[in-house]
Amino acid sequence: MDFNTLYYSWELVAGSGQTLSLEQRVALQTSLVILQKNYKFSRVLFWGKILGIKEDYFIAQGRGEDEMQDKKNLYSLNCIDWFLLPTTTDSMIQEVSTAAKGRFIGDPSHMYEHVELRRQGESDEETVVIKVREESRLAVTVQQIDEEVSVVPRGAFIKSSHGLVKINRSFGGLSDSEAMKLDNYLHFSEPKNLKKRSILEKGDLNPAIDFLDVLTDDIPKGSWSLQRECAGRVCVLRSLFWLGLTSYHVPMTPQHGYIYIGDGTKNLDLPFML
Repeated sequence: MDFNTLYYSWELVAGSGQTLSLEQRVALQTSLVILQKNYKFSRVLFWGKILGIKEDYFIAQGRGEDEMQDKKNLYSLNCIDWFLLPTTTDSMIQEVSTAAKGRFIGDPSHMYEHVELRRQGESDEETVVIKVREESRLAVTVQQIDEEVSVVPRGAFIKSSHGLVKINRSFGGLSDSEAMKLDNYLHFSEPKNLKKRSILEKGDLNPAIDFLDVLTDDIPKGSWSLQRECAGRVCVLRSLFWLGLTSYHVPMTPQHGYIYIGDGTKNLDLPFML
């Protein structure tokens, strides 16, 4: 959700029940302007809030020249002071998945520990302690949510001949009928299913705007809820895998965005609930 539209866009996703206080919104609108200037971002998004036991993490995302590749994630505990999240690595993701369990505490320096007994040979055993900071867990969680459930309407972004992904300035919004079809919404992350399509299927696609995976390819089917809200003037998408992810689009306008407000845990029981 672009911070420049935060004041009126927030009302479009308020149906989820999560909200920010007036003080938090005012602080965000001020601090994110300074953040954009200090880090020289092209634009800044208010990504969302991850709920902790002691404190909550407010997440902002800075975008560079390439909207998809040039991303920096930052967190704050008070909506004023911002800190860069560490870059995720494969080893960090593995350590977080092994050691970090339960809800977020709300302390970036909190250390999660996991003890493993590894057998060496037939009788020897080695005790291995895996430690990971909550700041690393936060970085991994934000990246996972971004990769799996960040959503944009079809045509909102365009890929140039040089491979740069930019905002499509000529995007005027989906029509009322198109906006209620799930196949007109795309994952704003590196495509995985697109490469599996046949040449005949790719023949009907426009490479400038159809370079992302569509939501209808997600497994299991039924992991998204699409409905109209605000007297039918806005279409709202909610992820049932990452409860708290809400995406919105106002038909016939370029207004769109997404925000996550939740506890940062994935609903792994969803396949058994459908």
